[in-house]
Amino acid sequence: MTSNSRIIFLDVDGTILAHGETIAPSTIAAVRAARERGHLVYLCTGRAAGDINPRVLDIGFDGAISNGGALAVSGDETVLAELMPRAAVERVMAYFDEQGTRYFIQSHDGVYASEGVRSFIAEFISERRRRHAEDLSTVALAEDVVAAPRFAPVEEADLDHIAKAVFVSSDPDAVEKTQRALGEEFHVIPGSMPLPTGANGEVGMRGTNKGTGIQAMLTHLGRDAADAVGIGDSWNDVEMFEVCGTAIAMAEADPQLQRIAGEVTTGVLDDGIWNAFVRHSIIDPETAV
Repeated sequence: MTSNSRIIFLDVDGTILAHGETIAPSTIAAVRAARERGHLVYLCTGRAAGDINPRVLDIGFDGAISNGGALAVSGDETVLAELMPRAAVERVMAYFDEQGTRYFIQSHDGVYASEGVRSFIAEFISERRRRHAEDLSTVALAEDVVAAPRFAPVEEADLDHIAKAVFVSSDPDAVEKTQRALGEEFHVIPGSMPLPTGANGEVGMRGTNKGTGIQAMLTHLGRDAADAVGIGDSWNDVEMFEVCGTAIAMAEADPQLQRIAGEVTTGVLDDGIWNAFVRHSIIDPETAV
């Protein structure tokens, strides 16, 4: 590792992956070139570790922060592993059941879906592919398209090993209403699923977020936050932006998130990660893509 090496944290959906399944070739080249030059590159995602697209993992990383900061792994070593108290999980599930809201609960290994979620996700992915057929045909290879995820029913989940919940609602104010109903013990934020109507949100425990996961990783590695680069596009990236010395939002991010980050790169499929790495001298622009 060089004396001027950086430690980089990359969101997955909307940063590495476009439309849930497409990866720009330049992103793969950028990550691999950065690691070859001695930089550390970690995933930093709201997804469960067991729910990360295998094609993302195949790029090669030094570790991952997942479940929105609840789990941090460096190489084969677990740095941080937090869970929601069972009573909190039961409260969240009861609230969504009362509201008739479709939801997932996430362990570190997998995802469990309430009734109706599997068919909803299948329809969502089909519509997303239809709307973004041009991107998928011009950038992705045929094997880039992955099957719709298969989630187990919530009844099969071990409620003592849940770290996060995600919900989809027809109510556009569902995020704010969920925060008010559950109270300040919980951290409720807009999710990254681009719904045409309604709202998508994420629920975790207050004090667990990508920023706290990054801080635990930096402490474990003996690294300074000034050396950290965080790149993302969603509301669960806010604390990552606040912790990292260099914060970069993707071009598709909400304008308010772009202002919080303070720097914006190009789009996911417009070499966004590559261009950010070049701008900060993480990689050589002459590296072959």
